[in-house]
Amino acid sequence: MMRNSAWLPTVFNDIFDNTFVPKANCTAPAINVKENDKAYTVELAAPGMKKEDFNVHINDEGNLIIKMEQKQENKEEDKNTRYLRREFSYTKFEQTLILPDDVDKNKISAKVEHGVLTVELPKEVETKAKVARQIAIG
Repeated sequence: MMRNSAWLPTVFNDIFDNTFVPKANCTAPAINVKENDKAYTVELAAPGMKKEDFNVHINDEGNLIIKMEQKQENKEEDKNTRYLRREFSYTKFEQTLILPDDVDKNKISAKVEHGVLTVELPKEVETKAKVARQIAIG
């Protein structure tokens, strides 16, 4: 007797690969975090996104919040059959990053270029207090 081990994926494909069960897009953008002497840099891959699709802010707890949301609506009309077809595309992503204590929160900047959101987190410049003083000789 020969056993067919490929039947299980086929059964699941028949159940889930149809119009009754929508497919979910569950991929999150890739994030890189770099550090040098002067700053941290956060890079988020977001091909096709524009700067209007992003919201970058610091919350009440001092954490960096990166939100990305894009809605698209494509309409196609076939004039012969008077049929209107709509396809909706919706992308939403939110990431909270706990900032290190040495980040200067007043100088954070962000830009979108070539499908990458780049957030610059400059480090606070440490000012070393001068300790000039007269030492008494006892």
